Amino acid sequence: MTRYLVTGGAGFIGCNYVRFLLSGYPDAKVTVYDKLTYSGRVENLEEPLARFKGRCELVIGDICDSAAVERALQAAQPDIVVNFAAETHVDRSIADPDTFVRTDVNGTAVLLRQASDQGVARYHQVSTDEVYGPVPVSQRSSEGDVLNPSSPYSASKAAGDLMAMAWHETYGLPVTLSRGANCVGAYQYPEKVVPLFATNALLDLPLPVYGDGKQRRDYQHVLDHCAGIQAVLEHGQPGEIYNIGTGTEITNLEMVRILLETLDKPRSLIRHVQDRPGHDRRYGLDISKMLGLGWSPAMSVEESITASVCWYRDNRAWWEPVRAGEFQDYYARQYAGRPDHVR
Repeated sequence: MTRYLVTGGAGFIGCNYVRFLLSGYPDAKVTVYDKLTYSGRVENLEEPLARFKGRCELVIGDICDSAAVERALQAAQPDIVVNFAAETHVDRSIADPDTFVRTDVNGTAVLLRQASDQGVARYHQVSTDEVYGPVPVSQRSSEGDVLNPSSPYSASKAAGDLMAMAWHETYGLPVTLSRGANCVGAYQYPEKVVPLFATNALLDLPLPVYGDGKQRRDYQHVLDHCAGIQAVLEHGQPGEIYNIGTGTEITNLEMVRILLETLDKPRSLIRHVQDRPGHDRRYGLDISKMLGLGWSPAMSVEESITASVCWYRDNRAWWEPVRAGEFQDYYARQYAGRPDHVR
């Protein structure tokens, strides 16, 4: 039996990774450690907790709480810690940067220290392509590139990355790190662009496209990302960083086109609004290092978006209660007074 402690396992990527592990690895036992914030929801884990009794449990706690992390590690005795716990939304980081520093930097340091002190055999830090900052069309970000974050979110993740690699060098903790492209798929909180636009379109509401909509992104399916993380754990080397994505990008307007065509909704729903501060024009990952591990994405960018949009179309019972809660206040603050983009 391989024991995992998955922090942030009630969030979007985390809950998909928990399902991926429990379904694909019969010898895996998973302890989820999650604070259960607005986007980390116990409802995301109801199915695996019921289906895999004895192999899956939930411990509620904050990675910034050193004593609670120590108790969780001592109880779970994990062979592997996978850290998804983070504040993740750029727009929220602009409004409240302190929360991002607390969780993504200080919380990561707490988790690393406790994992090191308790002799965890492997620690994996989940990061983002946003730490590289914007890249020109002629280039792709590789793992050794200088970090150039543009937002409080990406800066906090970059700091967490550096902390994780420093723990490997200084204390000998066997750390691997992955930087993922934009993930899409089931259970993503609808503040993020694909579920936001999908649920808006299903409600016949405008889609607030930032600026000219020509920002370029690599949209990868969350299950491809989960498989990539597992490939790093099984075949990657401690002390190394790995980029996980599809290796291709499309503009946000192309993403919107795919989304609207999938839902058979009109382009008249598109509303170009004032861009957010520090909005990077393009991310593009060099994924050759991951391909060298024998991993490759199963879904293209278009397939990933289509599959994700179909999930929201077919699972209104999941997202309608979410949009009725805290989300309403957030949406009003973020978009109600935002002027149209001047073209």
